[in-house]
Amino acid sequence: MASIVANFSLALLINGSKPSILPSSNFPVFSKPGRQSRALVIVKAAGESSDSSTSLVESVQNVWDKPEDRVAVIGLGLTAVIAVWASSNFISAIDKLPVIPSFLEFVGILYSSWFVYRYLLFKPDREELFGNINKYISNILGQ
Repeated sequence: MASIVANFSLALLINGSKPSILPSSNFPVFSKPGRQSRALVIVKAAGESSDSSTSLVESVQNVWDKPEDRVAVIGLGLTAVIAVWASSNFISAIDKLPVIPSFLEFVGILYSSWFVYRYLLFKPDREELFGNINKYISNILGQ
């Protein structure tokens, strides 16, 4: 079960003279004493877990149940841990050099700007990006 507690200004909750969010048993709105211009909203969501998380767990369990694949899974996990450790040390070593972090930050800003312009700014480009992501995911999962 997930829950969210938010503290909103009453100006956000009131539309002219009519409140836009009405208190009910499912969506309570409380006003704190002494602070009449703010309201506390508590929202709780309950339900079954998503199918994607259960399918991921089931696929990992299926791979783990095959005896010949256990060594491969352990090897991939250990390789991932070593790769994260090595890249962290490499990045911290580069960060200690005087000019390179500023240059890499500038390159990152330029690449991020290009990526937003190329893939996120226009709707057909966003659809192309989502298509590429779905294609790569299906290739990785072997579908």
